[in-house]
Amino acid sequence: MFGFLNVYKPKGKTSHDVVAILRRITKIKQIGHTGTLDPFAEGVLPICIGKATRLIEYLDDDKAYKGVVKFGASTDTYDIEGKITNVSNKVISKDELEKKLANFIGEIEQYPPIYSAIKLNGKKLYEYARNGENVEIKPRKINVNKLELLNFDYDNQVAELFIECSKGTYIRSIANDLGNNLGCYAHLIALERVKSGKFLVENSIKLDDLSTNEMVQENIIYPVKYLDYPKYHLTPSEMELVSHGNSLSVDLKGGLYLLIYKEELIAIAEVNNNDLKCKKVFV
Repeated sequence: MFGFLNVYKPKGKTSHDVVAILRRITKIKQIGHTGTLDPFAEGVLPICIGKATRLIEYLDDDKAYKGVVKFGASTDTYDIEGKITNVSNKVISKDELEKKLANFIGEIEQYPPIYSAIKLNGKKLYEYARNGENVEIKPRKINVNKLELLNFDYDNQVAELFIECSKGTYIRSIANDLGNNLGCYAHLIALERVKSGKFLVENSIKLDDLSTNEMVQENIIYPVKYLDYPKYHLTPSEMELVSHGNSLSVDLKGGLYLLIYKEELIAIAEVNNNDLKCKKVFV
């Protein structure tokens, strides 16, 4: 089996849980996901099966989310699963909130949550947190392309946001930082990933609907559809050379190409000075 799955991860499952379930169903060990979702979150989780795991680095990785933020309290995890660390009686207005949202658009520096899987000196941050150890967390540059207010419940001080952002963005941190900017504290109470590269929520399939190997096969996405690179169609003689790891002399612009033979993805190659060399071969 070779391809992608656009799986909708349910609440309560980790990304690793989803992979484990699919391994059990398909009996295939070579399965991976393209980006972790917290257990309390739900939404799009792209899955790569078989040799498609070698294509993860070539997939678009911009993300889009719908997040629900509760104002008036912060937590140590920046989300609903953490312990409350600060509370405030301050009540914010819709206008105040929309003005502050503008501060989070574009390239910004963000401090990831201490309860995250980012490694520092070979150890995950959440391991330091669980041991009560204080560590210096350095900010990371991220890019927020869009941050919109979808709905604001004034009485309950709850906002629903739509966020388009780069890989590595923590929506929990946006919620926490937004509360600090408003002077009222905040944390994330719900999160749905609605887009991951070309994987869209409206095209995703629920994990429960992938209960058999046949169902998985029926929903496999052929990789070429989701890889945004130009195609180069091989001749039979070129196919023979490529299958043995040989380079080709071509008249093409520099860059990455998908090598196709009889509508099948054979390799990903790079062209430099008319010399085409394979980076990854799938035959």
